[in-house]
Amino acid sequence: MTVCEYKPGLEGIPAAQSSISYVDGQKGILEYRGIRIEELAEKSTFLETAYLLIWGELPTEEELKAFEHEVLFHRRIKYRIRDMMKCFPESGHPMDALQSSAAALGLFFSRRDLHNPVYIRNAAVRLIATIPTMVAAFQLMREGNDPVKPRDDLGYAANFLYMLNEKEPDPLAAKIFDICLILHVEHTMNASTFSARVTASTLTDPYAVVASAVGTLGGPLHGGANEEVIQMLEEIGSVENVVPYVDNLLKNKAKIMGFGHRVYKVKDPRATILQGLAEQLFEKFGYDEYYEIALEMERVVSEKLGGKGIYPNVDFYSGLVYRKMGIPTDLFTPVFAIARVAGWLAHWKEQLAENRIFRPTQIYNGRHEIAYTPIDQR
Repeated sequence: MTVCEYKPGLEGIPAAQSSISYVDGQKGILEYRGIRIEELAEKSTFLETAYLLIWGELPTEEELKAFEHEVLFHRRIKYRIRDMMKCFPESGHPMDALQSSAAALGLFFSRRDLHNPVYIRNAAVRLIATIPTMVAAFQLMREGNDPVKPRDDLGYAANFLYMLNEKEPDPLAAKIFDICLILHVEHTMNASTFSARVTASTLTDPYAVVASAVGTLGGPLHGGANEEVIQMLEEIGSVENVVPYVDNLLKNKAKIMGFGHRVYKVKDPRATILQGLAEQLFEKFGYDEYYEIALEMERVVSEKLGGKGIYPNVDFYSGLVYRKMGIPTDLFTPVFAIARVAGWLAHWKEQLAENRIFRPTQIYNGRHEIAYTPIDQR
């Protein structure tokens, strides 16, 4: 029998072959279907990028219009799901609410016709369309208010901000939010994507696939890190406190939230774009005092740990962008999920094409030949 080398967290071990996205961590390159993230952020829209990821090619003008119309038509959620969400505790985390709500969609649409392209398209459209509605609805309901209905005259990003804040967003804010969704939509075989593919490999329905991925994304070592970045900046309080704060973390070998990445050994290209978006927001809507702290954090950490390949990742500046838009801190990760659902669906569809159920092995390090001890002798 071949002895396998154990890698904690499966680090560096390929789990699938994929043509969806590509990362070069040494050069800071991220591509979706071969197109650089910088070009998509500048020229594309979230729904166009979602189409690219799921169906493999940029859509024609007619294809994009049809896709946008389908998503618009499916934005509303079933009233039974809305009523179920009203029973969620107000103190519950929005990611838990989203996971439950996404899973509940399967009760209405769980027919597993996985060989039918129409079923696959309808499921993808429905999930991309309704996840933002669920996130915004829970936010309003936990404050004791009825959810706001989607507006058919608003684009994808603008409509979410409208449902969340009960007012039509500034066009610049809507455009920047759309770019943020593009930046968060996909990133190779991360933890939540791996979770999605494992679940998909059992041939369950896509609603269970997305629900499992949402649960994985919620952890502080994955999507939840952007919440902790803001909490860290609040705790630091001023630029003068950055050096002693970082020194204390290093002394205690604690993780610095928003820094470091399993793949990138240079600054995450998404962090660079997000930093520019934050500055655009500050220029129009006012400065954020935490930005100066963040800049000093980047300088100090890069100076102390840059030699080890530790630089800002996507979580470091995204929270400042969402904060300026008035998005509550504990909604940052659900916003991440709004984008990433399209990436998960792309991997779901790819997994179905050449499916084999995931069944990794393990290295047993327990005991053998242990005799059973009767309960009266223990």
